[in-house]
Amino acid sequence: MESEVTNGPGLRDERITNLLVFGFLQNCSNCNFHEELEALGQDMPMRAYLQEDCDDELQTDGNRASLSCMERIEADSESQEVIQNIARCLAQLGDQMEHSVHPRLVNHLALQFMNVNLSEEDRRQCLAAALQQVMQTFPKDMEKEKTTLMLTMLLAKKVADHTPSLLRDVFRTTVNFINQDLLTYVMNLARDVRTSAVSRLAFR
Repeated sequence: MESEVTNGPGLRDERITNLLVFGFLQNCSNCNFHEELEALGQDMPMRAYLQEDCDDELQTDGNRASLSCMERIEADSESQEVIQNIARCLAQLGDQMEHSVHPRLVNHLALQFMNVNLSEEDRRQCLAAALQQVMQTFPKDMEKEKTTLMLTMLLAKKVADHTPSLLRDVFRTTVNFINQDLLTYVMNLARDVRTSAVSRLAFR
């Protein structure tokens, strides 16, 4: 049973993915979903997660946990800053590339997300199919994983821009997609950025 649990993304990994997608959407220009994004942000405060973790530790281990908890908050805060920088750079790249995403494809994907009969897995497959179409039109000189990550979040932005009420649904599906298919790349990217200067990010 333990091996099954460790195969999927951990709780902290999911929070990192949430922060990455949220940060990307927050940094995109010309968006029509500011109110919806603000409401979403109210429901996923990252520091509240960290404080809940600390409270749980203090209840079980007493004051001995306080020092390690503070150290972990500092480490997590650094990780959040790294993820936010990655999100910002990818959003800038997305702004440059979004004209290449055909409006008809966005409209079709939005209609699919409006279908209440679709399961979450169905929506993930719809996102994957749209991503595959968009990938064919993009230059091949970019790193494939980076392109895939950026375009996945760009499609989420385009759908939310098309129909702001779909923001929560497309956000959840995008996070699930990244956790299933791109989580290792995201973690490796965060590790590499953490050990180098932000100015060395090759997102141009």
